[in-house]
Amino acid sequence: MTESTCLGLVVTGSLSAGLEVRLDPTISVEDIRVGKFVIIRGKSTQFFSMLTDVILGTASPKILMNPPNAEDDFLAEILMGTGIYGTVKVTPMLMLEGGNCAELRPVKTVPSHFSKVYESSSTDFAKVFGLESDPTRKNFYIGQPLDMDVPVCLDLERFVERSNGIFGKSGTGKSFLTRLILCGTIQKEAAVNLIFDMHSEYGWEAAKEGKEVSTVKGLQQLFPGQVKIFSLDPDSTKRRGVRGSQEMYISLDQIEIEDLALVRNELNVSETSLENAIILRNHFGPSWISRLGGMSNGEIQEFCQENMGNAPSIMALQRKLLKLEDLKYIKQVCPHDYIGELVQTLAAGRHVVIEFGSQGSLLGYMLATNIITRRLHAHYVKKAEKYLQSKSAADKPRQLMITIEEAHRFLDPRQSRSTIFGTIAREMRKYFVTLLVVDQRPSGIDNEVMSQMGTRITAALNDDKDIEAIFTGMSGGQALRTVLAQMDPKQQALILGYAVPMPVVVRTRAYDSQFYREIGAELWETRPTAEVLEQAELAKMDLGF
Repeated sequence: MTESTCLGLVVTGSLSAGLEVRLDPTISVEDIRVGKFVIIRGKSTQFFSMLTDVILGTASPKILMNPPNAEDDFLAEILMGTGIYGTVKVTPMLMLEGGNCAELRPVKTVPSHFSKVYESSSTDFAKVFGLESDPTRKNFYIGQPLDMDVPVCLDLERFVERSNGIFGKSGTGKSFLTRLILCGTIQKEAAVNLIFDMHSEYGWEAAKEGKEVSTVKGLQQLFPGQVKIFSLDPDSTKRRGVRGSQEMYISLDQIEIEDLALVRNELNVSETSLENAIILRNHFGPSWISRLGGMSNGEIQEFCQENMGNAPSIMALQRKLLKLEDLKYIKQVCPHDYIGELVQTLAAGRHVVIEFGSQGSLLGYMLATNIITRRLHAHYVKKAEKYLQSKSAADKPRQLMITIEEAHRFLDPRQSRSTIFGTIAREMRKYFVTLLVVDQRPSGIDNEVMSQMGTRITAALNDDKDIEAIFTGMSGGQALRTVLAQMDPKQQALILGYAVPMPVVVRTRAYDSQFYREIGAELWETRPTAEVLEQAELAKMDLGF
């Protein structure tokens, strides 16, 4: 099929249930794929639509009761287009009234009977999704339609305004999709990024999927002057040959009870122990964990008598907190404020990747992620309030996007309201902070948080609960479930939400040497960093650390 091929005619349907299109006899149903982008040309309106189902139709049930002999191709040809035919379900997503200069609008009506349905052209895609070369928008080429070689663009300026999600079952390329998006935000300067890199695959390099052992470049290799790696496991980082990384440690007095509450299951700490931790903190202040670690049983008994504490609970808490000593980044005391340095780096416009190295435990990942993000939250709230008061562009905080993996661990229904990530997902957009959550179990994320996700980029999913969760808070999701369920497990994604005018299924852009050239990585490699360093020095003056 070529551009402007007429696929068929609209025969029935409704605004709520979608339209049924009878295929032209010259079009084989085997050439039609769900997720296809089509144009319906009504009398005065064009409808930009997605094909959501393919159906075999028949004019009479008698034909099905007496089908042609399997060898009788001649009779089958006679019946084709009259007795038997193909139909497709089409869901209109956008409408254009009054010619090419008019504005794309949400669909409020349907085309008339027998309106012609056409295969989309490259001009149609450009009209809906824009061009990457458009100087007025931060468009980023994310992939191509399933059956065409034309770019589909994501509006990164709109993307970073809200929290977003990248979902898909294991092995579908979520990390590669995430890397594409992060490269786009760096190249287009849409936001400054903080990436919590649980498996050390975003910073310097990552293993490429396939039988052959090979790697792809990470963000620091592509944008060396713009990306800085902080390592919570410096020895592992050095063994992997990562260059120019910054070691990072967290002291015990930077751990708060809210952080321990998030990892209570990993520490096996009871609610009673956490309540007694509040008594310890109120008495000893920020150094309460260090003081507790040095207390004998007799001292604990004496403390409980004086402060109405529960001695068995505090003794159990003391034992459980010994697990913190196994985390390589935890120190009794840190003379240097590494988190403050990280905030300064972000304030200067440099992107930060935090590597966890060989310590892949959920305890280590969740604890550090929560501690760091809480400090950032406090900093951005203060900066945003100052900006709202002064209205000065010089006080406006840089848009920050925080990338987290295993997002359901932080955002499940039981604790999303009490974690800093739940707070960010719900309200931090007004403080210039958003999340990019990466997860294979969207059904494990609180529904209220999912409803706040502006854009969802979803690779293949099998579980019905996960598929249902993707469309939480999205109108018209029922028609798209079939599209999502039928996608290939590799290099395909459904994109829907705030950063695209309408849902679209794409073959995602390859992350290879051609991609490196197209995003201009070689230009960034030679870009001087003196300006960035100067900005970092200036940023220190107004951070409050």
